[in-house]
Amino acid sequence: MGVQVLAWPLVVAMGLVLPYSICEATSLGAVVNVVPLEITGGNMVRAHYTVISALPCPTFSGVCQTGEDCVSYITPFPFTGQIPTPGWCVRQWQKTIPSNYTANVTLGSTVNVFLFLRAGPYNRSHSLRLNQPPFCSLPPPLRANVNCPHRFPLTVKDLDKDKVRCRFARPDLGECLDCPEYSFLKIEEGTCTLVYNGKSSAGQFSLKLMVEDFPRYPPLPINVASPKAFSSIPLHLSLTVEASSGCNAGPVTTGLTPAGGATIHVLPYEQINVVVTLKSELESVSEIVVVGPPDLFRTAMKTQGSLATMNLTWIRGPNNLPSLLPLCVMANSKSLQSEPRCIWLHQRQMETLPPGTELTCKKTEMNLVLPISTLKNLILSELQLNNPSCNVIFNSTHVTANISLTGCGTKIVHSGSDLVYTNTLQSVRNSVISRLPTLVLPLACRYPAIEAKGPQYAITIPSEQETFGIVKFWLEFYPPGVGPFANQTRAFNLKPPSQRRRRDTSVRTSNRLDTLDLHVFSNATLDRVELMVGSCMESETADMAESKYILDQGCNAGNGSLEVVTSSSNARVYQIDLSTVNTQVTTMYMECTVYLCVTLIPSQKCPDQCNMTSSNQVMVDSLLTRTYTVRSGPISLLSTSPGTSTTGGVASATITTIAAPTTRASDAAAEDPTMVVGLVLAAIHVLLQSLL
Repeated sequence: MGVQVLAWPLVVAMGLVLPYSICEATSLGAVVNVVPLEITGGNMVRAHYTVISALPCPTFSGVCQTGEDCVSYITPFPFTGQIPTPGWCVRQWQKTIPSNYTANVTLGSTVNVFLFLRAGPYNRSHSLRLNQPPFCSLPPPLRANVNCPHRFPLTVKDLDKDKVRCRFARPDLGECLDCPEYSFLKIEEGTCTLVYNGKSSAGQFSLKLMVEDFPRYPPLPINVASPKAFSSIPLHLSLTVEASSGCNAGPVTTGLTPAGGATIHVLPYEQINVVVTLKSELESVSEIVVVGPPDLFRTAMKTQGSLATMNLTWIRGPNNLPSLLPLCVMANSKSLQSEPRCIWLHQRQMETLPPGTELTCKKTEMNLVLPISTLKNLILSELQLNNPSCNVIFNSTHVTANISLTGCGTKIVHSGSDLVYTNTLQSVRNSVISRLPTLVLPLACRYPAIEAKGPQYAITIPSEQETFGIVKFWLEFYPPGVGPFANQTRAFNLKPPSQRRRRDTSVRTSNRLDTLDLHVFSNATLDRVELMVGSCMESETADMAESKYILDQGCNAGNGSLEVVTSSSNARVYQIDLSTVNTQVTTMYMECTVYLCVTLIPSQKCPDQCNMTSSNQVMVDSLLTRTYTVRSGPISLLSTSPGTSTTGGVASATITTIAAPTTRASDAAAEDPTMVVGLVLAAIHVLLQSLL
């Protein structure tokens, strides 16, 4: 088996990157992040361009010339948006240019961007290292309404921890060819906040800014000249002002969405998952738009009521990108827009491994031998793998570890069409503060997707337990606003109370529940594993002799239930209208079929049974468990008083609480796995065909 061995050790934060920008009438925004090249003394930089252009999306024609150190980022997942019309797309590329640079950059036949950059070289007096110009994130095209003042915070960052300021570009300094001045716009230089006072007509406006870094001196006297900026980096934006329909609040971020300006540190071959959730009370979200690093995977936007959710995934494979990567997200509705939410992905740099380090990749495990002669004062007893229960053995000369590819917290990511198994050996310190060194050592074994020996291919399907571990499922029941997803279910209205009807006067009691929330759980912990619910039935009797579908093939059966969207991949929540449940008693039972699914490609989602148009549709690029049947105990349909405990051991939370005894998958019978295995085989067969 051909295997590529990969390993990196001690983490040192040494990101070198900076941005400048481009600008032009037909572009809707541009920025360039740059890395000074040490080998040239900083006289040359590697420039990473990001340009937003109106549709139709321009080609890369004119970007790279023969003989230039230039690479275009051609991706099957380009960043696009529909608002403002006619829509827009993002083009990205890198090129080596002088650190002080002025040029018209041509993109295709439609976009010309004037670029002025002053990035040094400047050697910092205290460290004699090259100065790092500031980074700028590029948000999607900005929007505002006439007569509605608005503030747009820009996200900037400086790796040297210099003071960053923003100002409008000046034509007298040669920073732009067309530098319009708008009386209704100003920039708060110290906070890099663009301020729109609302006093403009409708239209689209091009903005050209310069972002600069300054030493962090204390305030200077009035008669002392301000220090000169170390570097000046252009940032170009667009603002579309629309006819006012009222100054209403736009969508707002909620849930697990990272805070603006947050930094996520990324180790080699680490997979980063970001969940973005926005809530819009007045208008439904029409799109979630993103501008980020190349090969950032996005799932389709999912909406439920006032909530809109998108999952973002980025895997750090071998790349020549800057160490600091901006990622910006925004939501658009018909006439409103959320605030730009921008974060940073920081590719942490690794030092060279000690001589004699060996990482051997085998079929079922990776074996590490690490000399410790150069790792002075390292506390070896603090070393752990992702799963601390796996042994790390050490003596006076070496650290050794045998790391299972299916255990010890080993994770699987994709790099192109190859599979990469990753783990991390690191110091886990329980003491408060220490000056002793710590170790962070990413480990990775890379396996080609297909290994051919002659015309025949031997394909081994991993067992369910090897892929998913020992799986378990269970059901829990709560009234709306109670339980682990109380915040989501409290705000979710399946049907207004005025429209809810009672089924029969014989059960019309004052403490009868109108709605009930069904929570389906799994113990899945692997990345990208999704809990899938096939069908759920309710019955008056424990043997389910006479039953009615509440969910059928993943779909709502009638108007009696709706799924409540959560950010959890190992739980599903459904709100049930009890007026549609044809039971004449005050208790019922429920049975659901469930399984787990994991996609082989991060950009994809597991197949949605409800959206399948044909029973013959093949589930491509997914691995599934068997289908399990999980049955509840008796579920009371009557409210309980505050503080009353429940029949299933789930603590009472508010006025009414319902719970059913948990039924684990290990206690429930699995369905005939033949059909599921057939789907898995079909999926892998189709995947191999596509790769060949």
